[in-house]
Amino acid sequence: MDLGLTGRRAAVAAASAGLGYASAKSLADEGALVVICGRDRGRIDDAAQRIGHGCVAIVQDVRDAAGGAAFIASATEALGGLDVVVANAGGPPAGNFESTPVDAYDTALDLSLMSVIGMAKVAVPAMQEQGWGRFVAITSLSVRQPMATLILSNTARAGVTGFLKTVAREVAKDGVTVNSVQPGLHATDRLLSLYGGATDGAAMGIPAGFIGDPADFGAVVAFLCSHQARFITGLQLHVDGGSYGGLQ
Repeated sequence: MDLGLTGRRAAVAAASAGLGYASAKSLADEGALVVICGRDRGRIDDAAQRIGHGCVAIVQDVRDAAGGAAFIASATEALGGLDVVVANAGGPPAGNFESTPVDAYDTALDLSLMSVIGMAKVAVPAMQEQGWGRFVAITSLSVRQPMATLILSNTARAGVTGFLKTVAREVAKDGVTVNSVQPGLHATDRLLSLYGGATDGAAMGIPAGFIGDPADFGAVVAFLCSHQARFITGLQLHVDGGSYGGLQ
């Protein structure tokens, strides 16, 4: 199926590896012109080369609103505008209520919430003006089903979900969709390193019986950025092999 992404201009944050990389690769394979960012010049250049299709690499840390806004500004300059933004950033450290100090919340909110707001504040008004846009944020399954050792992520990414749902309703009339994708366990480099490359144990709790393939996740993101997804907005889509047990 042609997703109508040929020639569309896309920016994907934190895309040197993992689900950000997979999303950028899928968009590029569908014909989009893609700009990616990461903190390390060598890693982000290597990722752009592997993505191919003229992918542009920018060194930018999106750890807060200013970093997120700077990335969108640079990507806009590189491509002459943006049609698609995939907001992504690394997750905050693990911890529970007892072990997590109050000042850790500021850093986590900057990283996982304010960075997305910074990207949206620059990208979405321009999309509204041109009458077409797709803004997709990669969050976490912990938004639906808070995880015991991830109190910072649970808190910050729940905030992202509320922010995006609000924006989605405000800008839908302008041809701009705003959605989030909530991944469960996927075979990223980080997960493989945690399990020493043997993920059978991690897969035991997944009804599908296997760990997600990042390439499949990237294809889901690409679809939400497509022409065909124009009537999908304000969605929080869990991609988790059936792990989430709730009805909503």
